[in-house]
Amino acid sequence: MVASESHVLDIRDLTIEFPVYGGAVRALDGVTLSVGAGEIVGVVGESGCGKSVMAMLSLRLLPDGRYRVIDGGVSLLGHDVLAAPERELVRLRGGQAAMVFQEPLTALNPTRRIGRQMIEVIRRHRPIDRAAAKTLAIRLLGDMRIADPAEIMERYPFELSGGMRQRVLIALAFSSEPAIVIADEPTTALDVTVQRQVLSLLRRRARRSNAAILFITHDMGLVSQFTDRVYVMYAGRIVETGPTDAVLSAPAHPYTRALLEGLPEQATPKALLRAIPGNVPDLRQPPIGCGFANRCSHVFGKCAERPPLAPVSGAEGRRSACWLDSLGSAEA
Repeated sequence: MVASESHVLDIRDLTIEFPVYGGAVRALDGVTLSVGAGEIVGVVGESGCGKSVMAMLSLRLLPDGRYRVIDGGVSLLGHDVLAAPERELVRLRGGQAAMVFQEPLTALNPTRRIGRQMIEVIRRHRPIDRAAAKTLAIRLLGDMRIADPAEIMERYPFELSGGMRQRVLIALAFSSEPAIVIADEPTTALDVTVQRQVLSLLRRRARRSNAAILFITHDMGLVSQFTDRVYVMYAGRIVETGPTDAVLSAPAHPYTRALLEGLPEQATPKALLRAIPGNVPDLRQPPIGCGFANRCSHVFGKCAERPPLAPVSGAEGRRSACWLDSLGSAEA
């Protein structure tokens, strides 16, 4: 596929399926997404909406042969990810593109000290000797506001707190000065205070090196604090996208509004948080029309047809997959 030169990551009309007994799960359905240099782009939605599948496929980390690409493609720094040979992908991963996973305790090797792991990764992607790699590792840990990084280098992952382990992973991600970092739910297991610290460090480090970040999360609050643009995913599709401030201040899609209404700051004191009724549809049998119709309080006859991801009326740079806006309704 041909990608825009201004995009570090370019996903176009991507549709994939996972074969299962008696059929297939359509995990991504016509997904189009881009991330430019220096941008922090969020992807938000409930569990099961396809966010992590998209993130993993961006670096082709899903096992070959376990999924089928029905349509579309993925371009990373001009490389066709889905067609690239494994040796090319090995060079890209960790070098020009890095990933920060949700659970650092499983991402780090529990049998090796932090220092040994960092030195191995650094030397894999940089032509430097062990002493220089160790010096760089200590500096990277210091950049992550880790006190006494030389002492941390001697510890095993299980000896560190969750927040400390996540800082180590971020330091590793930036060790080769990547063009893009994909962060898949990197703060889920952390308390609110540590979440903010980790995201602040991630943003500061990315801004310093002009690296792009693709930030995967289910938390609209984190999206509002951290991202420049946002894609809202539901049932394997992008249902709304645009600048974060504009989308969150005036959401066009009922699903985006429902996610925002579930935030604690939207609730009445001592009242229960508002939840979206129902569940994400079974993607073994994707809905023919709007995937959110069975949970939407604004559903009407037109929703039996699949809405396109179309420009939002009077809102530059925004798109929404909802018939209400396209038909001119101001009461969605």
